[in-house]
Amino acid sequence: MQYSEGRMGRVFVLRIDHGEDLIESLNKFISLKKIESCMALFLGALLDGQAVTGPMKPEIPPTPNLEAYQSAWEVFGMATIYPSNDGPKMHIHSGLGRGREALTGCIRDRAEVYLIVEVVLFEICGLEAERAWDGRMQLFLLTLKERL
Repeated sequence: MQYSEGRMGRVFVLRIDHGEDLIESLNKFISLKKIESCMALFLGALLDGQAVTGPMKPEIPPTPNLEAYQSAWEVFGMATIYPSNDGPKMHIHSGLGRGREALTGCIRDRAEVYLIVEVVLFEICGLEAERAWDGRMQLFLLTLKERL
């Protein structure tokens, strides 16, 4: 187990409007406000997109199982953002629903907002944390300074 201790920094409330991209908007905002580490909680609705809903098989490295969602879907979720050698890296998971259909997974690439998405973003200060490329897993993984 790895860990790092930090403290709460600023708290922001964001409104992301119809047609804007959730992922792009969050990345732009954290860059503008010079946020290194944070978590975000969000709710609202998204249009057409795709989510990783687990691996195709339980092997390393994983091959992502992608599920598309079409039209407008209700969404709630959370994201963590940590620095990397390539700039901030986001990991975003959510639950999506439309009618009796539901998906849970990792939203990737684009996440176009339908109507509105509300975000509460919590800055975390003083962490020694980064997302580092793991060649074995073929993923950017959270890496923390301390070990138990």
